[in-house]
Amino acid sequence: MLDPRPHLGEPLALDLLNTRWMTADEPQDLLHDVAGLDSWLTTNTLADRCRSDEPTLRALRHAREAILTAVRIGSTEFDDLNDVLAHAHIRRTLTATGPVDVPEVPATEWLPGWLAADNLLHLLADAPHRIKKCDHPRCILFFYDTSKNGTRRWHSMSTCGNRVKAARHQAKKT
Repeated sequence: MLDPRPHLGEPLALDLLNTRWMTADEPQDLLHDVAGLDSWLTTNTLADRCRSDEPTLRALRHAREAILTAVRIGSTEFDDLNDVLAHAHIRRTLTATGPVDVPEVPATEWLPGWLAADNLLHLLADAPHRIKKCDHPRCILFFYDTSKNGTRRWHSMSTCGNRVKAARHQAKKT
């Protein structure tokens, strides 16, 4: 199954949040079944590291909710995210190419969710103000603002940005 989502390429934590999106008709959820999980794992080059099965799907959905709660503006609810993070630890190793951090996840179904939660920690440490929800009123997608001045408002100018501008133009005409 090809990944049907309208917006790809965000950091792993935000890409996980973007497994839910809106169409003109209704909300969509890529993680409604194992086939969608397999698509997400493939898109994020994780298919060879984890199983596409019901336990992984449940764990990933739990991680998605935990990440969503953590990124909500003003949120101080981090228990669920910390629960996801508790499913693994990092083993530091020195190799011929230098230091390496290796996640050790005893229950492998938690690997993709843990990696997404760990990615969120890095995003929050680097620039939490750059984690944004699309400004279009009907859009539920997230993005990491990489614009020079940090003022990007939409996940995509060609879709949501143009829709907002067109609606503003129509409102002025009436």
